[in-house]
Amino acid sequence: MNPPGLYNPIVEPLVRATEFYYVYKVGVIQGQSALVTTLVERWHPDTHTFHLLTGECAVTLEDMALILGIPINGLLVTGTTMTSQEAMEAECLHQFGVAPTTSDCRGSFIKMTWIKNGKEGLILNDQVAMKKYVKCHILLLFGSILFADKSGSAVHWKFLPLLHDFSRIHEISWGSASLAHLYRALCRASRFDCKEMDGSLTLLHMWAWIRMPLLAPIPGTPQFFPLANRWRNWEHHNWPYRYHIVAYFRGLLDEVQEGQFVWEAYGVDQIEADVIPEDIRSQSEIWSATIPLISFETLEWHATDKCRRQFGFVQGVPHQERSLDGQHGEILTGPKNLDWSVTYRFWIMQWTNRYSHVLIHELVPLHHPLDLYMCWYREKYGTHLHLSDLVLEENQEGVTNPNQPHQPEPQPSLQRQQPP
Repeated sequence: MNPPGLYNPIVEPLVRATEFYYVYKVGVIQGQSALVTTLVERWHPDTHTFHLLTGECAVTLEDMALILGIPINGLLVTGTTMTSQEAMEAECLHQFGVAPTTSDCRGSFIKMTWIKNGKEGLILNDQVAMKKYVKCHILLLFGSILFADKSGSAVHWKFLPLLHDFSRIHEISWGSASLAHLYRALCRASRFDCKEMDGSLTLLHMWAWIRMPLLAPIPGTPQFFPLANRWRNWEHHNWPYRYHIVAYFRGLLDEVQEGQFVWEAYGVDQIEADVIPEDIRSQSEIWSATIPLISFETLEWHATDKCRRQFGFVQGVPHQERSLDGQHGEILTGPKNLDWSVTYRFWIMQWTNRYSHVLIHELVPLHHPLDLYMCWYREKYGTHLHLSDLVLEENQEGVTNPNQPHQPEPQPSLQRQQPP
């Protein structure tokens, strides 16, 4: 995918005010589809964690904030979704003064070519025009790096009403919503016959390369922020990495040892203190909260209690998985004219009380809890932790694993899909 065009410097104060300044700076980062497939194999939708020999782990709000530079505190991305073409046109007219035609849309998705053209056609001679320009820029980020669909060429119009009040855009937790979309994509890909995967693949790749450097194409350089830019243009230095197959990454993950997974990836021994901006670090208190992740119809679970070591805590045997009931996996197919702030009010209340759900140090029992945890973990999941053997057995017997996801189509890059 191609990065968006440079925005006019005159609007930079407004971009900074919306807190989308850092994610805008993420450059083009080449993807590796076989790595995505291998990570999907390790994702368990019931626990919302990856399962490795070293234990459970996950992409968290901390990773989102530091890898992409998206603030994660604030109001949830929620509200009403409508399938009416007339409602979409009315919203666009209200905010931009022009509405897309039928050919500019794909169902409830607005093609990014229309948004891009509208952005470039604006004359930035007053605050009204500049705010329209920045809103277009944000929508392009949504349709590519934060809420990308499989085509990478359109963005759902449900986000538009949340951009209406420009002064409140920064109050919304866009980072938690983007992480919810990534979780949903992993859950769907791990359960169904998916040939492609959407969501923030940039975030997924960067997480894997930061947490498990043995998977990375080149060593990361920690002096950049957002941290995703550690691997900007890596293919110039290791082009053959693109051609590694699933079996290669599967073998590496089968043998990951304790010292090869970086549990505390953002400590002072990993990143110099002045690399992470203070406005990003200021929200660190809730990075470890065990809470629901919500974005309109998307409802997922931030299971930090299962990966306490990522936050510097001792890991013991976790509690039973949190059931999201039938609301997990909800999709917008057919008429879904619903107010999700009402439908998910129980889960939204938990997000509202997020400061009450952050991880804390627990009293250490007589027996080391990590030993107890690993004994429990390997007894429960051990037969599925060495996937190379399982795949070999299935191939010999001629049986296909129904839970094995298909390899996603190759991604030309992980960054934003926009016209040049």
